[in-house]
Amino acid sequence: MSKYVKELVTRDIKRELDGVEDAVLVSYVGMDAITTNELRGELDAKDIRMLVVKNSLARRATEGSSLAPAFEGTRGQVAVCWGASDFVSLVKEIVRLDKDSSKYEKFTAAGGVMDGEKLDADRLKEVSKWPSREEQISMLSGQILGPGSQLSAALLGPGKKLNSQIKKIAEGDE
Repeated sequence: MSKYVKELVTRDIKRELDGVEDAVLVSYVGMDAITTNELRGELDAKDIRMLVVKNSLARRATEGSSLAPAFEGTRGQVAVCWGASDFVSLVKEIVRLDKDSSKYEKFTAAGGVMDGEKLDADRLKEVSKWPSREEQISMLSGQILGPGSQLSAALLGPGKKLNSQIKKIAEGDE
C-alpha cells in the first residue's frame, strides 16, 4: 500500500471515528458475506456502527485519542464497533452476538476501550453484566419515588380507615 493511500485511509478512519470515545474491537475473520451482512443488520437495528480497519492504520488514526489504547498489541484485521444508547448497551449486544456460536461462530469480542482504559475480552464480559443506562434510570426512579409512595400511604391510610368507619356508622343509623 503506497504512502499516499495509507494517509487517505488514515484520514478517513480518523474522520469516521471523530467524537467516538468508547468502542469495542471485534474479529470476524472467516465469516462469509451473507452472515456478515446479517450481522451488520442486527447491529444497525441497535444503532451500532461497525468499521473494519487495519490495525496499523487505526493506530495512526487514533493516536492521541481516547481510542488509542484499544489498538495496542492487536494483530490482524479487526472491526471497531461503537454507538448504541450507551457503552454498556453496546457491550451487552456485542457479548450476546459473541455467545451466539451457532450463527456467528467466527465473531468474537477482542477488546475495547472505555474512558481511555483498555479492556480485554474478559473485562468486556464483566461490563456486559452492568445495568444499562435505561436500567440505571429505572432503578434510580424507583429509589427516588419509593419513600414518597411510602409516606403517601402512611398519611392516607389512617384517613381512609377513619372514612370507612364513619361511613359504616352513617349507614347503620339510617
